[in-house]
Amino acid sequence: MALTSGDVDLDAFTELLTPRGLRALAEAGELAGADPVAAATTLRKTYDAALTSAALTQAGLRQRARAKFGADADRMFFTPHGLEQATRAEVAAHRAALLPTLPHTQAPAQAPILPPSGARVVDACCGIGGDLLALARAGCAVTAFDTDPLTVAVARANAEAFGLGERVTVHVGDAAEVRPEEYDALFADPARRTGRGRTFDPMAYSPPWPVVLDLISRARLACLKVAPAIPYEFIPEGALAEWVSYKGEVKEATLWTGAGVTTGRRAALLPGGHTLTATGVTAEVGPPGRYLYEPDGAAIRAHLVGEVAELVGGRLMDPMIAYVTSDAPADTPWAARYEIEDIIPFSLKKLRAALRARQIGNVTIKKRGSAVDIERLRADLRLSGENTMVIALTRILDKPSVILCKPSSPA
Repeated sequence: MALTSGDVDLDAFTELLTPRGLRALAEAGELAGADPVAAATTLRKTYDAALTSAALTQAGLRQRARAKFGADADRMFFTPHGLEQATRAEVAAHRAALLPTLPHTQAPAQAPILPPSGARVVDACCGIGGDLLALARAGCAVTAFDTDPLTVAVARANAEAFGLGERVTVHVGDAAEVRPEEYDALFADPARRTGRGRTFDPMAYSPPWPVVLDLISRARLACLKVAPAIPYEFIPEGALAEWVSYKGEVKEATLWTGAGVTTGRRAALLPGGHTLTATGVTAEVGPPGRYLYEPDGAAIRAHLVGEVAELVGGRLMDPMIAYVTSDAPADTPWAARYEIEDIIPFSLKKLRAALRARQIGNVTIKKRGSAVDIERLRADLRLSGENTMVIALTRILDKPSVILCKPSSPA
């Protein structure tokens, strides 16, 4: 038996919520990390096989969930698929905080959309409840739905675990049957997995994209969580699209539609809460300078590379590549900065010679606009030496090039 995998049974989960089940779960938590067979043998001395399996599976899921939910994971309940699809707690909290007020591109202040607390929100496909917890903690009254009875039971248990039961109601139901017009706001996080794994096609979401569009068209205010790689043609007209990055990794995109929403694109950095909004600026193209900037992925997804270039007083080296360069250093949370040591045409022989001359034994390889296989290149370089370097494989005015550089600390 594996502690972190396996199906969760509804009857066994229900028993897990009883005083006896919670004792089994606490004991399973103490055994997390131990040999699975030994852990099961220990629990079987007191509990039956079904409860033992449920407790050990749940303890393993809680251990995995700490990466997304921190200390809260030790009080939450999960299913394997539910944990995989759940929103990271910091991202859910960021989105929930935007519900009462949405930023308008024409004014720095935030314009009120909903009351700061007490907003009635319907969560059309709630999963194990990561987002509904954030919404309830933000003061919203949440009515949630999911088609799977076990998932609904898990979401209810999570609300109760944090004393939010009075603000949260969870029902078994299909998102297509939700009536968003009866609430102040709609939240929807369509499942993006099929039997073949993760899907990037909105038409393969569950519920399907046409159902999602119908829901948001009837909502006073709608917040729709989608994959960060959503094609731009699927973004509804009039929507505010925000891409969210957490510790340098783009986690999701959120589409806001409805009353008071100003059309536009923006990006957010977490933790820290930095935001960047599209202004329509176009970056100039010019020769490489002394510094190279790698914009955060959220800014790239939101097509805000021009705005990042403006922040650092920089320019693009190639109009189609999201690398920015400047002559003087500038600090911004929106890009990592590197000091350029050399730029050479891409050639394995020339690159190997350049790195050997500098006694480089370890490289961090980045690439934009290059089809080179990074791991194969790393092996072919046959590095030896005591120094380190960052190399960026890219194109400069459509010529394959390698930028040799080193990290440049904030001024």
